[in-house]
Amino acid sequence: MKKTFGLHRAAYCTAALLFLLGAAPARAQFPDPPVDPPAGAGPRTAIFAGGCFWGVEAVFERLKGVQEVVSGYSGGEAKTAHYELVGTGRTGHAESVRVIYDSAQVSYGTLLKVFFSVAHDPTQLDYQGPDHGTQYRSAIFYTDDSQRRVAEAYIRALDKAGVYRDKIVTQLSPLKAFYPAEDYHQDYLRHNPRQPYIVMWDLPKIAALEQAYPQLLRP
Repeated sequence: MKKTFGLHRAAYCTAALLFLLGAAPARAQFPDPPVDPPAGAGPRTAIFAGGCFWGVEAVFERLKGVQEVVSGYSGGEAKTAHYELVGTGRTGHAESVRVIYDSAQVSYGTLLKVFFSVAHDPTQLDYQGPDHGTQYRSAIFYTDDSQRRVAEAYIRALDKAGVYRDKIVTQLSPLKAFYPAEDYHQDYLRHNPRQPYIVMWDLPKIAALEQAYPQLLRP
């Protein structure tokens, strides 16, 4: 199960401080995707997995053009889409978020840029920070070939540019289904801003987003 606190509090504080001071790549110079789907009418859907869904959800909720973000599970079967089972790491599911967005206001490429530069570390294989297991893997569940092509091209561009010291390990998989998580996981950061895990691992992501991409934020 996740959200354990085996690390000393000082280790959490150090990790958060390093994140804020720039241990992650310089986001101001983070490249744009080389290709991007054209804007279209009506809402569109994107599914991202990048560790604990609490922080990933909170990041995307702050973007202009994003209409809804739901925490949930992708990659496994309906019968195992439950927190206690997903936490075993044996269901095939990844903790994921479903982002419903208006492509006339925010593009899929922009969502990818935020995903790779702020929402998580795409070089960590089957873990994010203190959370370990395949349920915390970095993954994009694409809804069509256009999303797949854009994501593939961006990953190649980021690797070629050497944005990260290590190779990006984000998995690309076709979306089969998305299963919303239990109610208490939804908007978790907003409801629990002082929870120790949120303070140490997720609030730094929000601070990084606000610093690097103020033009993308809701008014």
